[in-house]
Amino acid sequence: MDEIIGYCGSTCHKCAIYLATREQNEEKRYKMRADIAEQIKKLYGQECKPEDVTDCDGCKTEDDRLFAASRNCQVRKCGRQKGVENCAHCNEYPCEEFEKLSAKEPEVKK
Repeated sequence: MDEIIGYCGSTCHKCAIYLATREQNEEKRYKMRADIAEQIKKLYGQECKPEDVTDCDGCKTEDDRLFAASRNCQVRKCGRQKGVENCAHCNEYPCEEFEKLSAKEPEVKK
C-alpha cells in the first residue's frame, strides 16, 4: 500500500478511519467504527456514534469521501490554501494550529 501522508503528517494507511473505510467485512467495519467513536469521545469529549464515522480517503482527497472532522480541520485548510505537501514543508512550521493538533495527536510530529 502506498503511503499517504496528510497535511499534518499523519500517515493515512495507519489511521483507524482510513482502515475502516477499506474493511470489506461489514461486522468488522462496524466494530472498527464503534471503537473509533469511543476514542473520539475519550480524546475530544465529543459524542460520536459508529454511524458518525464516515468513509475517508485521506485529507488530500478531492472527492466527498472525507471524514467529517477532516473537513473542518484548520491544519488541512491551511495546507490546502498554501499548497504545501505537508506542514513540514511550510515556512511557518510549527504554527499554533499544528501545535494544538499535535498536543492531542503527538504522532503527527514524527
